[in-house]
Amino acid sequence: MLKPLSDRVVIEVAKEEEKTVGGIVLASAAQEKPQTGKVIAVGEGRVLENGTKVPAAVEEGDTVMFEKYSGTEVKYEGNEYLIVSGKDIIAIVE
Repeated sequence: MLKPLSDRVVIEVAKEEEKTVGGIVLASAAQEKPQTGKVIAVGEGRVLENGTKVPAAVEEGDTVMFEKYSGTEVKYEGNEYLIVSGKDIIAIVE
């Protein structure tokens, strides 16, 4: 599995509905990029200038919301993931 470094987090992005309420199928280009997903792996945390390590605020299994155009999309073993910095995660969905 992917092991993120520093304060990075690997997220499996939630799939969005491909139809409108009226039943019209949307082309992938017309769909809005989802902003929620499940945390798959978490880095060890970031290190401050004084050497103190700050652990990540999320844990594996959390469902999170992240900033709209953040992160790097990667494909690994046939699955698509998003790797984001901890600062790009804006909320934990409970």
